[in-house]
Amino acid sequence: MAGCSCGSNRDTNLVYACSGAANTGLLADQVMRALNRDKVGDSTCLAAMGADLSGYIESARNATMNIVIDGCKVSCGKKIFEKNKLDYQHFVMTDFDVEKGKTAITGDLIEVIAERIATQVSA
Repeated sequence: MAGCSCGSNRDTNLVYACSGAANTGLLADQVMRALNRDKVGDSTCLAAMGADLSGYIESARNATMNIVIDGCKVSCGKKIFEKNKLDYQHFVMTDFDVEKGKTAITGDLIEVIAERIATQVSA
């Protein structure tokens, strides 16, 4: 199961990302992967949450922290978590001066935003 700490005492942070059609969805997805790589949290499936798959909902309920990364102000991920009455910390790529449909998604941009989120998550 995604995010299962399976008997360990470690915190389980789960990271969910919009992977929408715009550049901001691509950025959200790549930032999630960077946070996973840097061990800020374990990547898991936002689409499965939206599909109400019970195992994913239960994993989110049991997580130490759910980190939801949306690409834009439509905030699909946030709405999924609100619908399921789950706690989460929310980030929106357009809040990081990324313009939907215009800003180029570069490795440097991904790293800068991932670092900014990691700092806020661990605060």
